Amino acid sequence: MRLSVVVPCFNEEASVERLHAAVTAATSALSAEIEIVYVDDGSDDGTLVALRGLAARDGSVKYTSLSRNFGKEAAMLAGLERASGDAVVIMDADLQHPPHLLPRMIELFEQGYDQVIACRDRRGDHFFRTVASRAFYRMINRLVDVRLTDGAGDFRLLSRRAVDAVLSLPEYNRFSKGLFSWIGFNTVAFAYTNEARQGGQSKWTFGKLFNYALDGLLSFNNRPLRLAIYAGLTLTVLAVAYMTWVVISAIVRGIDMPGYTTIIVSVIGLGGIQMMILGIIGEYIGRLYYEAKRRPHYLSKETEATVVRPPSARRPPSESALP
Repeated sequence: MRLSVVVPCFNEEASVERLHAAVTAATSALSAEIEIVYVDDGSDDGTLVALRGLAARDGSVKYTSLSRNFGKEAAMLAGLERASGDAVVIMDADLQHPPHLLPRMIELFEQGYDQVIACRDRRGDHFFRTVASRAFYRMINRLVDVRLTDGAGDFRLLSRRAVDAVLSLPEYNRFSKGLFSWIGFNTVAFAYTNEARQGGQSKWTFGKLFNYALDGLLSFNNRPLRLAIYAGLTLTVLAVAYMTWVVISAIVRGIDMPGYTTIIVSVIGLGGIQMMILGIIGEYIGRLYYEAKRRPHYLSKETEATVVRPPSARRPPSESALP
């Protein structure tokens, strides 16, 4: 059996060497051929230099360096496209995904599972982040067409047919958690204790996490558009009811107040709702715009087979012509 380990990296110079040592140690006892596929997602530190060094001294290492930072979704896709294993594990470079769990994942894979998901607990997370994450999973599981498991991230093993299924999905706006759930197949999950980050700082700010949650919400259903329709119908019913009340009140008691405050509040409230609905529609139109352009998900500038030396290391052509 051939096992591929896909590792997206963005500014992980401080941890990539330790991760490689840990993965090598964890897989040394496995009766499988190992390849480790690193994807440098446009890092601006020494990550690429470290990957070149790993590839030079370890024949099991493959790497792809993207031309700029395309984001983790594109980096994972690049790694899956280069992975050739019968089983493919996706894991982060910061050692929060413990490499010592790899043998257990292989064991479950050999029992016939196409997806083996390692679900972390939330021990050590900030209280606010824990509450926000749980609220997100409750909300999204009520709205989207697939079910997401709280704590189930990108740390998982995929069989070859599961990888091929994911690669057959060509959409530009990718939400891998949803894609993994959408393809189905035999799936098993197990829990592990949350690990502290071993180097560098998390790239996931609150704003990025919020946008990621919004991407997940809009990528797998059209219910926000349905909610906009329901909101419009509800407002129409309320407007008719209010109009009826105003007419009856005017007939019975006469007009005894100008209604300036009511008009202002109504205009502001309805204007806000209209802007929100237009924003939802705009999000879907924007996604159609990106899908219609058919741009590639990423561009690669270098792999272990096409190492490009920096300009400073090249010999000027004029030197070879000197007598």
